[in-house]
Amino acid sequence: MTILVAGSLHLDVVLRAPHLPALDETVTGSDVQYVVGGKGGNQAMAAARMGARVGFAGRVGSDQFGGMIRAALVASGVSDAQVQQDSGASGMSAAIVEDGGEYGAVIVSAANLRIEPDLIRIPAGTTHLLLQNEVPEAVNVAVARQARASGARVWLNAAPARTLSPELMDMVDLLIVNRIEAAFYGSFMPRILTTLGADGVAYGDNTYPAHPVDVVSAHGAGDMFVGALAAQSARGTPIPEAIAFAQAAAGLHVSTRVDGRNALTAARVRQFMAGSPSR
Repeated sequence: MTILVAGSLHLDVVLRAPHLPALDETVTGSDVQYVVGGKGGNQAMAAARMGARVGFAGRVGSDQFGGMIRAALVASGVSDAQVQQDSGASGMSAAIVEDGGEYGAVIVSAANLRIEPDLIRIPAGTTHLLLQNEVPEAVNVAVARQARASGARVWLNAAPARTLSPELMDMVDLLIVNRIEAAFYGSFMPRILTTLGADGVAYGDNTYPAHPVDVVSAHGAGDMFVGALAAQSARGTPIPEAIAFAQAAAGLHVSTRVDGRNALTAARVRQFMAGSPSR
């Protein structure tokens, strides 16, 4: 195993509408799609599609969503050997995507809140552990301890923003946030990478430009970026070069219809890079 993702799994219900509803407003939508997600699931599947060997540690429910989630992981090349089974409901989210590509979402964590960290193991050969903030911090701390002991790098995509313990922060090799989360965490951060949407990525003293694309939907763009970045880093690619690849993967992701994103591969990203000048 090269990358282990420990985190959330959701069944996303994605609705397309002309705009997000205001309070008490009913908006007529034009499309609905069911997509396996959660930040953890999204990042694991993205890393696998970008060529990495990936395993997942998390928890799904006993409902039909749980089976759909596990099947999607396996179909994407992700090992589900450490996906725990809960007796209740699987996590889910409902996202509304506006015609311009922006979106809002609501998540219900359900089984994700009952992950048993004592059942999780860092497989031999793991180089990267990816964590997010959609599961209890106790899970992240316990798995990060194992990763540090095994010599794996610990990456935390600290989203959604929440107060982090000093113990967890001390174990993080790379903190990945967006600009809102960066403002929340302030100066209490390890090495940090900040995604800026259409304005690119800030890392160290440099800003790396995004690719100019026509946005179909921005939903999941950050997770594609993180997964692609990890896949490249696991291959030994230095972070600046890995950022360039991940930016291209994110650009291709947001300019592709949701129902076509399962077909995105590392080869397609390289083709996109060759034909799409950055800003």
